[in-house]
Amino acid sequence: MRIFDAHCDALLKLWEDPAREYTDDPAIEANAVRLMEGGVRAQCFAIFVGPNIPFDQKFQVALQQAELFHENILKKHPQFSFIERWDDLLTLDDDQIGAILTLEGADPFGDDPTKLKTLYRLGVRSLGLTWNQANLCADGVGEPRGGGLTEWGKAVVSLNNEHHVLTDVSHLSERGFWDVIEYAQFPVATHSNAKAICDHRRNLTDAQLKALMEAGGFIGIVFHPHFLTGTDDASIDDVMKHIEHICSLGGQKHVGFGSDFDGIPCFVDGLEHAGRFQWFMDELLKRYDEELVRGFAWDNFLKATPISYV
Repeated sequence: MRIFDAHCDALLKLWEDPAREYTDDPAIEANAVRLMEGGVRAQCFAIFVGPNIPFDQKFQVALQQAELFHENILKKHPQFSFIERWDDLLTLDDDQIGAILTLEGADPFGDDPTKLKTLYRLGVRSLGLTWNQANLCADGVGEPRGGGLTEWGKAVVSLNNEHHVLTDVSHLSERGFWDVIEYAQFPVATHSNAKAICDHRRNLTDAQLKALMEAGGFIGIVFHPHFLTGTDDASIDDVMKHIEHICSLGGQKHVGFGSDFDGIPCFVDGLEHAGRFQWFMDELLKRYDEELVRGFAWDNFLKATPISYV
């Protein structure tokens, strides 16, 4: 069963250690070999520039990670196909992996639309306005002020709409979330879980989940135990609790996966890397019918994108 994974941080690991080989480095949970083993047929690769990077260096670091995406992943691995337009997902061969570039946090482009459009041209097709801190677009979940989108943040969402780029609400403050729901044509949560099951600041309330569904959005279940149980430990049953809760709200056609592989320090037991995705599918098939599981795995994400034929 083919899988769509809406978030991984493999680019960060490649940037942190240039000696790493993306093909099969065991330190990379979403490496090429593991994606093939797990049946992942579309993978979002996030550019992430941490808060420790000086402001005047952030755009350069983002460009370096985009270069790693093009040179170390696409160029060296013919099984990867660059997704430049969302419609490209519809023409993938069975042995190909669609590679999608995303941006986690608007810090690298600051308030410069030229820098933002450069990232679009390099392939960014999904953009999370913040990480946990505040920036020029909005407040993240870690900013006590809890502000929403700035005027510039609203302009960025408008540019996302114009360029058919998804606006990702994962990491946004709650007020920022509601602003995105108002202004974005293509809102998604690439890696967030249900707050009713685990009261973590990064998870979404039932009202937020329902609003995303009503907007045609997507909720990528994240495999980080902290967002599943609030501890370092989680089982497959804990993942199922979040899926079941979202489905109980009417989200059967909006649930998907945003693993956060390569960005998490601990794992769900049995789901330690992308090569374990098919085992996860087998577990889902014990609880849900095949059509529903295929939706979780692939179809639901496609329906949240600006694909002309879906």
